Amino acid sequence: MRIEVKNLHFTYPGEVVALRGIDLIIEPGEQVAIVGQNGSGKTTLVKHFNGLLQPTEGSIRIGEWDTREHTVAEFAARVGYVFQNPDEQLFNSTVRAELRFGPRNLGFDADKTEALVDDAIQLTNLEKFQETNPYDLSATWRKMVAMGSIIALDSPIIILDEPTTGQDARSIERIAGIVHELHRRGKTIITISHDIDFCAENFERIIALSQGELLLDGPVLEVITQDKALATTYIDPPQLTRLAKKIGLAESIRDQQEFLAAFRKFRQEIP
Repeated sequence: MRIEVKNLHFTYPGEVVALRGIDLIIEPGEQVAIVGQNGSGKTTLVKHFNGLLQPTEGSIRIGEWDTREHTVAEFAARVGYVFQNPDEQLFNSTVRAELRFGPRNLGFDADKTEALVDDAIQLTNLEKFQETNPYDLSATWRKMVAMGSIIALDSPIIILDEPTTGQDARSIERIAGIVHELHRRGKTIITISHDIDFCAENFERIIALSQGELLLDGPVLEVITQDKALATTYIDPPQLTRLAKKIGLAESIRDQQEFLAAFRKFRQEIP
């Protein structure tokens, strides 16, 4: 399902300008990371994708729907939003009830609802917590419950708001696996994140915002090598990208496999 943003401006009450003429298209099935410093407009932008915010000027279309013409509840079938803080999402007494709530409210029958819940539980590794109260779980696992509740909606577009914040290495690896599996299924995955390493390793396109304007937009390797432009929004390239440049590797690097391959090639070329 295509996302089309045209000349998007947004001003908060008090004349706080958050977005200034954003134009972009996200095609079905893309993996897109949106980066930028605090206040750059990342969250404001994605909250327009499901109608949580409405443009001051311009328009957003999700598929054939104009966001001004449909409710947030209606958009739940098209755009799933995983909040940064899972505690803002969770309210049911068990994990399974939490995951069941969304598809039920979308009107799915009992069989389809349970199938979607089973799939989401398996994908997020929540099998042993199905009858546990989410608030008896650690923050790491509450994040998985929040993700599972959105996965169970089976919406074609999924937004992850700062998915790695407060997560340990094992949980980040689990989240990366979920991103790749959802992409394999044809979902459009959008993340907003300060974790440029996670974005570079798991997404194919990066959009950088600065002061409410689109600063960079392109394939990961094209964006993460633009040090000066990224610096204007207080973002450093990924650690391995910087290390590769420091030791003189010719290739642009975004993850461990690319770094090791380039380093072996570099060693072979040394006289």
